[in-house]
Amino acid sequence: MAVSVAVLGVFVLIYLMIIFYLGLLGYKKTKKDEDYMVAGRHIHPYILALSYGATFISTSAIIGFGGAAGALGMGLLWLAFMNIVVGIFIAFVVFGSRTRRMGLRLRAVTFPELLGKRFNSRFIQGFSGALIGIFMPLYAGIVLIGGARFIETTLGVNYDIAVLILTIIVAAYVITGGLIAVMYTDALQGAFMFVGMFVLMIFTYIKLGGITEAHQTLTSMAPLVPEALVKGGHLGWTAMPVFGSPIWWTLVSTLVLGVGIGVLAQPQLAVRYMTVENDKALNRAVLIGGPFILMMTGVAFTVGALSNAYFYNTQGIISLAASKGNTDLIMPEFINAAMPEIFVILFMLTLLAAAMSTLSSQFHTMGTSIGHDFYREYIKKGKAGNTVNITRVGIAVTIIISVILAYVLPISIIARATAIFFGLCAAAFLPMYAGALFWPRMTREGAIASLLVGTFSSLFWLTFVHAKEAAPLGICNLIFGKDTILAGTWTVVDPILVATPLAIIAAIVVSLLTAPPSEEHIRKCYGK
Repeated sequence: MAVSVAVLGVFVLIYLMIIFYLGLLGYKKTKKDEDYMVAGRHIHPYILALSYGATFISTSAIIGFGGAAGALGMGLLWLAFMNIVVGIFIAFVVFGSRTRRMGLRLRAVTFPELLGKRFNSRFIQGFSGALIGIFMPLYAGIVLIGGARFIETTLGVNYDIAVLILTIIVAAYVITGGLIAVMYTDALQGAFMFVGMFVLMIFTYIKLGGITEAHQTLTSMAPLVPEALVKGGHLGWTAMPVFGSPIWWTLVSTLVLGVGIGVLAQPQLAVRYMTVENDKALNRAVLIGGPFILMMTGVAFTVGALSNAYFYNTQGIISLAASKGNTDLIMPEFINAAMPEIFVILFMLTLLAAAMSTLSSQFHTMGTSIGHDFYREYIKKGKAGNTVNITRVGIAVTIIISVILAYVLPISIIARATAIFFGLCAAAFLPMYAGALFWPRMTREGAIASLLVGTFSSLFWLTFVHAKEAAPLGICNLIFGKDTILAGTWTVVDPILVATPLAIIAAIVVSLLTAPPSEEHIRKCYGK
């Protein structure tokens, strides 16, 4: 491995030099708040598509969800379908164009500010900013875990040191260069990711004797599913779980719907719609973003499941056994065991790109949410001086929190933590966000009700009902003497299926019971 380390060192050095050069370009082009927050609203559709895709698809998708596919099977490909239809087409064509136009009319530079100005509420902007600042570090922490786990497995570097190195590199260009630097570097990293995943797919099928042979082998392995998973409804790695079983609910409600729908309300993605000049650029970006997401998620989920066939052919065991029960290690173990040495180096850069592109956007979003939305606009009522400097402090604080979480979170957490954050965003933001864009009659009171009901019902369900979070947290057990307050199927139903409908009902009912926005405000927001 000494040769690998030396060669990898040269590749990484060249890669980082390019990244820091792009960061420097971003820094030089950042002259005012709008440049730092929304990249001056002049980003090319190619840059937008790759930046959006690279931000959306992180080590969470490749390592975390690839590992989940290694345990649960190819049913996870339904998430790839959702990612393309909802996360790209609906996001860009339906939500993106309206977000861009409204953001421009209201001069909004962050996602919370868009919502706050649409509903004329500093509370909405401040609460949304605080929510992002508090809970997005969980998402950033697991992206750090994904990148660091691969570095640990590939190079034998101590995990704690790998986390620190990754953080310092990303923080350097995000804090200085703002969103212009983030999007420039994202585009380059997205190109690396596309090539890396394409080559991974080709090598995997070659290693397993071709497409037909690989899938037949995996199908024939159904009797090897561990007994505990069989009891949960697992029918094999090429079949969906038993309908209504605990594994089916986890796969469908938590992973597929939680992430597939939650993507529409991701603050770090929504702000990108406001970085282009016109709707045509958004439509053009769909043609790039769709194939990119298909390659990223489709390959990760397929290869994750097929890793079982490789480990069975070479070691007589399944992927969970090869990773010692840690699904976050399935993809790193497979790649290091099955792939040629030169590809391991390439994929190392792919994962660095995936981690850095998502982390840079997360750090930027967390910083703007805390510094601009919560502190400057809510606490100081817009009178706190230079937003960029405050934002940089916010970035630094949330980075520290993210690193701490990367150190303390348990194993096999990446896919679940991603779904938790995406589901919380869907419940808290999506009804209010959709209402802001498509329903002029929605009122400030209705938006606040939706925001609060979605947030707290989601957190309540996680804490007291959904067993995978409620049991480890122990709060329910401490208060009620049992892991969950409900039993049976309810304990495996994801919060998104409960909290989001409640938030929608709150938004509609309260809006209809309160006075509508003024005609002047509606014209200001919608141009009518």
